[in-house]
Amino acid sequence: MPFLLINAYVHTRGFLMQRTKISTPNAPAAIGPYNQAIRFGQFVFTSGQIALDPATGELVGDDVQTQTHRVFQNLQAVLNSAGTSLTNVVKTTVFLTRMNDFQAMNAVYVSYFDGSDVMMPARTTVAVAELPRKALVEIECVALVEE
Repeated sequence: MPFLLINAYVHTRGFLMQRTKISTPNAPAAIGPYNQAIRFGQFVFTSGQIALDPATGELVGDDVQTQTHRVFQNLQAVLNSAGTSLTNVVKTTVFLTRMNDFQAMNAVYVSYFDGSDVMMPARTTVAVAELPRKALVEIECVALVEE
């Protein structure tokens, strides 16, 4: 069951848009001063997810493929809590600590967007020096909420 807190209403170019905090126990709690996601209008903006087990808070897996699976499970939980899914993702940003892991991460990534009715989202992939908890991969996304 989703847990939503309405933070504020924002006036944007004459429109009143609702900004909503998205939070679910089915994904890891934020490990810093941020939210799992924010819904603004018809879009959900997730924070980056790493391969933390929501039950234990521990990093899952020693390889990028195992971690990528956990990351997508966490993203699915956050998106479901916001009333949307991976099917509606329009943009992702992938952070890798080693670009050598690109192909292995990509093999898992594509499995979450595979299907005749799914359009692959736009994506940026960047190499970073380090990620929280020594994770190998972090992914954030933007998804549409269909009404």
